Amino acid sequence: MSVPIWVNGELYEPDKAVVSVYDHGLMVGDGVFETVKAVNGESFALTRHLDRLALSAKRMDLPEPDLAAIADGVRRCLAAAPKWPLARIRITYTSGPGPLGSDRGSAGTSAIAIVGEQAPFPATADVVVVPWPRNERGALSGVKSTSYGDNAKALAYAKERGGAEAIFENLAGNLCEGTGSNIFFVTGGRLITPTLSSGCLAGVTRALALEWCGGEEADVPISALYEAEEAFLTSTTRDIQPIRAVDGKVLPQAPGPVTLEAMKVFAERSAADLDP
Repeated sequence: MSVPIWVNGELYEPDKAVVSVYDHGLMVGDGVFETVKAVNGESFALTRHLDRLALSAKRMDLPEPDLAAIADGVRRCLAAAPKWPLARIRITYTSGPGPLGSDRGSAGTSAIAIVGEQAPFPATADVVVVPWPRNERGALSGVKSTSYGDNAKALAYAKERGGAEAIFENLAGNLCEGTGSNIFFVTGGRLITPTLSSGCLAGVTRALALEWCGGEEADVPISALYEAEEAFLTSTTRDIQPIRAVDGKVLPQAPGPVTLEAMKVFAERSAADLDP
């Protein structure tokens, strides 16, 4: 079954859903996006994701997106899709068609929503620390931009070395984030995640994990990850996923007691409220 795709207010069959080849989302990565989870046909935390889309657009000086229209587009896509146990909603918002350079055009923005089935993540993940740092002082720091080339390169690097996710440090040598995830670890019984000033994305699942499961934000050296008692990744489609090994070094517990409790609480709270 083909699922219609929403483009600028209209639903199209996949082979008819197009944007201009001059769209700056394609040409220069001038856009932002969100990934939203859907469970049995119902989106999760859509309001938070749309709020972050608007914040990312503001930080990139893009026109303010029509969040109500995008939310309606998501609902229309979900209504036309199978009620998959787990699905991924991809929302993309770009500056629209422009010239063959970095200057933006005046033809208007592009907004797209796509829904597809998502396979569950494995019970645990091995991660690989990559040699390229995040720039916590860069113009796109903390922005969920479509300029994802560094993430694609880093993830390929990790997979070539047996990992399922790549982990970045920042220019200060501190732990930052994954390519599509935030990271938590336990040391001395303390649950810690990098601060937003580290350059990591303000993940929706990260924020909910802090609210529901506790933990603290701290700037810590990348070396702290190797000495962790337990650790886990958070992201929209994986929720909370225990980390088994870092650069081949197996952690003492995967999942450990803190991770197990966080997984339990997150599952209960997210099931009780689909738009927290």
